[in-house]
Formats: sequence, structure tokens, C-alpha cells
Amino acid sequence: MQRRKFLLGLAAAPLLARAAPPATMKDIEELQKGWKGFLPAGAAVPSAEEALKLSKDEWKKRLSPESYRVLREEGTERAGTSPLNDEKRPGVFACAGCGLPLFTSAMKYESGTGWPSFFTTIPGAFDTKKDFYLIYPRTEYHCKRCGGHHGHVFDDGPPPTGQRWCNNGVALKFMPKDAKV
Repeated sequence: MQRRKFLLGLAAAPLLARAAPPATMKDIEELQKGWKGFLPAGAAVPSAEEALKLSKDEWKKRLSPESYRVLREEGTERAGTSPLNDEKRPGVFACAGCGLPLFTSAMKYESGTGWPSFFTTIPGAFDTKKDFYLIYPRTEYHCKRCGGHHGHVFDDGPPPTGQRWCNNGVALKFMPKDAKV
């Protein structure tokens, strides 16, 4: 029985090591610099400088009703409903509205909140603003390219950033690294 536990522990070690956030801010900076290494080979992605402005009707045609409500009307999906909560493959999480890369799978962690959560972002992906909707101030973030609402950033995340970028799953699309482009 001890041997079985030992072998299971050895098999799980790479998964546990990958799930742990980087230990230092220098490691975070390296992770942010190397985000393109999580893209599928040959994937073309837009830049934050390529603004995407569409009419209300164009957005409604482009997005599902739930994605439209979250991205364009600053709604919130029900906790625990996103299949992206359980997404663990290497890859990139991009804006469901415009395809701008926002996070890598190595930036994701299990926060226990019921929404996909990340301890850092791809640099330059978001604009932020204060939100007083729940009376006390929160930091809301929007896609820099299309202005779509994604969620809120809190200061209760893991070290070294201490951040929890709490994202609505319907505001994201996942591009697995091993996808055929």
C-alpha cells in the first residue's frame, strides 16, 4: 500500500508543481514575457492597439445572450457555471468578444470562488476603473481592445502578487496550446 501511495505521489508531482504560482515577482515577470509560448502553433491573435468597436446589434449577433449580458452590460454569471473553472490544459484564455489574449493557463489558480481566477495577466490586456456597485469600492477590469467587462480584481490572491483576477467564464474563450490552427 505504501508503494502505491508513493507512485501516485510521484505521478502527481508534475501536476502539483505546474499548479503552484511562481515564487517571486521576477518569476511573474518572466511568465508575463513568455505568454506567447502558450499559444497554439501558428495562431494569429489581435493586439490591444487594434481597437474593436461594434454597434449594439453587431455585438448581439457576435455573442451569446449570456456573453453579451456580461461583456456589454457589465453583468455577472452565476458562480460555478463555467466549464473554464475546470480547464487545466496549457493554453491561452482570450476575450470572448474580440479574441485578445488576456491570461495563460500558468496564471490560473483555484480560488474556490466559482469563477475562473488568475494571479496575474498578460501585460496591457486590461483597463481598470473603480466600481461602487456594492457600495464599497472594487476594481473592475475591461478588455483593452473591445471594452468588454470581464470581472473584478481583488487583493486576496496567492503570493507573490496577492491578486485575484476574478473573471466571468462566459467572457473568455480558451485556446489550447495543442490545438490545430
